[in-house]
Amino acid sequence: IHRLHESVVNRIAAGEVIQRPVSAVKELVENSIDASSTSITVVVKDGRLKLIQVSDDGHGIRYEDLPILCERHTTSKLSAFEDLQTIKSMGFRGEALASMTYVAHVTVTTITQPNLHGYRVSYRDGVMEHEPRACAAVKGTQIMIENLFYNMIARRKTLQNSADDYSKIVDLISRFAIHHITISFSCRKHGAARPDVHTVSRLDAIRSVYGVSVARDLMEVIASENDPCTSVFKMDGFMSNSNYSAKKITMILFINDRLVECTALKRAIEVVYAATLPKASKPFIYMSIVLPPEHVDVNIHPTKREVSLLNQESIIENIQTAVESKLRNSDTARTFHTQVVHPSTSGPLGTSRDTKLNSSEPGPKSQKLPVHKMVRTDSLDPSGRLHAYMQVKPPRQLEGKAGLNSVRCVVRRRRNPKETADLTSIQELISDIDCNCHSGLLDIVKHCSYIGMADDVFALLQHHTRLYLVNVVNLSKELMYQQVLRRFAHFNAIQLSDPAPIPELIMMALKEEDLDPECNENDDLKEKIAEMNTELLKQKAEMLEEYFCIHIDQQGNLSRLPVILDQYTPDMDHVPEFVLCLGNDVDWEDEKNCFQAISAALGNFYALHPPLLPNPSGDGLQFYKKEIDHVLLSEAETAWAQREWTIQHVVFPSMRLFLKPPNSMATNGTFVQVASLEKLYKIFERC
Repeated sequence: IHRLHESVVNRIAAGEVIQRPVSAVKELVENSIDASSTSITVVVKDGRLKLIQVSDDGHGIRYEDLPILCERHTTSKLSAFEDLQTIKSMGFRGEALASMTYVAHVTVTTITQPNLHGYRVSYRDGVMEHEPRACAAVKGTQIMIENLFYNMIARRKTLQNSADDYSKIVDLISRFAIHHITISFSCRKHGAARPDVHTVSRLDAIRSVYGVSVARDLMEVIASENDPCTSVFKMDGFMSNSNYSAKKITMILFINDRLVECTALKRAIEVVYAATLPKASKPFIYMSIVLPPEHVDVNIHPTKREVSLLNQESIIENIQTAVESKLRNSDTARTFHTQVVHPSTSGPLGTSRDTKLNSSEPGPKSQKLPVHKMVRTDSLDPSGRLHAYMQVKPPRQLEGKAGLNSVRCVVRRRRNPKETADLTSIQELISDIDCNCHSGLLDIVKHCSYIGMADDVFALLQHHTRLYLVNVVNLSKELMYQQVLRRFAHFNAIQLSDPAPIPELIMMALKEEDLDPECNENDDLKEKIAEMNTELLKQKAEMLEEYFCIHIDQQGNLSRLPVILDQYTPDMDHVPEFVLCLGNDVDWEDEKNCFQAISAALGNFYALHPPLLPNPSGDGLQFYKKEIDHVLLSEAETAWAQREWTIQHVVFPSMRLFLKPPNSMATNGTFVQVASLEKLYKIFERC
């Protein structure tokens, strides 16, 4: 017998704590919850092993704690063994981060209040690879796990051949999202425009993750006991009714906010369903059980997946009784959801004898739609997916359409109140937009299906049987301009974390415009221009604040900007150019020209310009290969993915509702038709 080396011991322990990629995600998310986060984002790349990134907006990690952050058995959750009896945090052993450093490359970026910058440090085998380096950071902590199991060849090969790890991660985040309704969760693959999980409320989370068919068949269940002799607990949750049917049971169980499994409770509930509802014996269950902390032993499983409860048999019996009572009381009626089958576009599904006899009667005949004129996408579907080649209009379509129109009217009234246009100049500018609207482009905008980005500037849209390239920058610029006029004097505010000095912003913009930045002869002139423009904007600060929600204080600092489009924040790299435009290009003497120029400047600032970093998925990849800067590459990938997500899920839905394309867009290259189904079929026929 001989003593194992410490590194071998740590690596063995790490393999037990971090069994799969989902184990690492669970530990990191629980740490984020312990940090009082309100938003947690998970990004996974290349089969879960290449990159796992978890970001939160919690209280961060102190600089002095970074040296021992990833050492084994270092924690802020407890200090004595007796603390385990009343532990409320998710983590407590101080093993998770340490274990990750022994089987992966770990990088931590964090910032704490009231620091103006954060720190980034990398870890390997429990220790820092270098001193913490100062860096720009947003509130909270971001932990990147790269090359997971790089030194465990057998496990890495096994997991590389597994296709269900990402689905396990999505399922895990979904369970957290359903329980922690005060935290916004997001989970997506790296580079994906749309997250696979993005929820805010409990029922919305269930509906979003598990589908409408599950959410509509749920009923609330509660149980409690307050007898110290038997058990003390409170339980609330949702359980499926007799209309729900599935091939396997889905049970989401939280005990004292901890995601766990309880085989005995799961089996007890399954027995109740099998006896009461034989046809629906595989239920969907969400339960949250709250007990006194001293009644729960959390330290019985290496990955904390299971816990031990005091008076467990009594608690399970009470919950089983409550579930059975709820099922028996709800089993008086059952709902059957019917679906009307409509004729397909290729012709009627069948003909009866009556229709044959009456075929000679006068009247409009339903003709078969030619395949080269068949539209196979649904513009009402925001994601533009292919439908099942069925006609879109069911018998009660008019009611649905009226409902959709009423919703849009409410949105318009909320976002574009009528009293905004109380100034004659604003009314005239809005009237100009209405009079100059191109009817053909308006139809394209309102009934198009978004396909994707063709390059950095152009997106692909389908309208009926035609395919168009559209200039996203021009479209978003016009949309923002029109929204500024419609929201005039009724903006919400974006508060800058640190006020930006106007003179410095103008100097930055002037230097960017300078053809010869090495020449210092014009520095005095630039400073004079910056000083004059700053004084001018300070004089106009009251008007800018009242009408456009642009706040400039008496010290010449920009501290607030308007919300032009809900769920969208502009790229702050363009702030200097915007401020310079306000100072140079606005005619402050004429009211209408003044408001038009300011609105145009805001439209240009808020437009979806390509990020300053080259696109890593295009020709810009050569730039990063030369520099070999992984951090810069990661920032660029995030920026471009976020832009594409915003274009698809924020800009184009808003464009359908609000944009009135001007006539100039028909001739200036904003809309370019690249294909039509009819012409493509002619080509195919020749071939």
